[in-house]
Amino acid sequence: MAPRPGHQAVVQVPVATLWAAPDAVRPIDGPALRDCPDVAGWVAGMDRDQQVGDCVLTQLLLGEPVLVTGAGPDGWVRVVALGQPAAKLDPRGYPGWLRAAHLTTTDAAGRSGPALVVDVRRTTLHLAPDGPTALAGVVLGTRLRSAGRPTDGWRPVRVPGRADPLWAPEGDLVPLPTEWPEAKEVLAVAERLRDLVYVWGGLSTDGIDCSGLVQLAWRRYGVLLPRDADDQAEATVALALDDERPGDLYFFARPGRRIHHVGIVSAEPHGGRRRMLHACYLTRRVVEEELPADRVATLVGAHRV
Repeated sequence: MAPRPGHQAVVQVPVATLWAAPDAVRPIDGPALRDCPDVAGWVAGMDRDQQVGDCVLTQLLLGEPVLVTGAGPDGWVRVVALGQPAAKLDPRGYPGWLRAAHLTTTDAAGRSGPALVVDVRRTTLHLAPDGPTALAGVVLGTRLRSAGRPTDGWRPVRVPGRADPLWAPEGDLVPLPTEWPEAKEVLAVAERLRDLVYVWGGLSTDGIDCSGLVQLAWRRYGVLLPRDADDQAEATVALALDDERPGDLYFFARPGRRIHHVGIVSAEPHGGRRRMLHACYLTRRVVEEELPADRVATLVGAHRV
C-alpha cells in the first residue's frame, strides 16, 4: 500500500535520502533516487563540490519511521522523520521529501522479536542462509528485529515490507543495548569510520557529515540525539573547558552566528591543546586531529551527552 498523508510509514531500503524538494535534485543524484537506491555508487560519483550540495537534508536507515504529511509529483511524498529530532524545523522530527518507493506501510520488523543493531560498516541481507542477496548496503546503526534462532552462522531478521524473514551473517548483528553506554564506547564506534567520505546531510557509512557522525555513533547504542549540531548542543550538558573527556563533544560557531560544526573529543586536553574526531568539511573526510587554529578560534564549548 502506498503511504498516504496523515499516516505513518517506515523506510524499506537500506538508506533513503531526505531532500529539500523534488525539484532540488541534480543529475548526479540519480543513483540515490532509484527504487533500490545505490547510495555507495551515488557518493562515489560525486566530486568535492557535489558532496556539499544543500539539496540533501539528511538520510534515513532501513526501518526508520516517518509521518507522511503530503504528496508531491512523480512518486514523491513530504514527510517528517520521527527518529531525527529537529526542534527548530518541526517539533515532530526532520521535515523533507522522500521517494514514496523507499517507504512501506507494512512494518513486520516493528512488531515482535528482540531488537538487534548492525555493528559493522555494511552488511547484506539474504533470502536464505548463504542464499541470494535481498538487500545490500545495510549500514552500521540500522535496527532490526530477530525472527528466530541463528542457523549455521546466519540470523533471521524481520524487515519492513517483507512477509518472510531475511538472513544476516550472525556476527554482523548485536543485541541493541538497554543500558546507557560509556562515552568512550561511542567514540570507539565513531573511530571505525575514520577516512569515511564527507557528504552534506549524509548519515550512513557510505558518506556522512559532522552531526551525522555524532548521531550515528550514539544511535548504535540506542540513544537518540537531534540531527543538527546546534540542536545537539541544546540537548547536551555544557562543561567547563578542560573538564571534557574522550567521547564528549566540541561545538563551533563564528561570532554572532549559530553553531555550525561538532566533533567528538578524542583525547583529554593537555596544555591547552585539544584533539577531536570529526567529519571535516575542508578535507571531505572523517579525520582525527589536533584542533587547528581556525577551529580553536571558533570553539564555543564542550558538552557531554
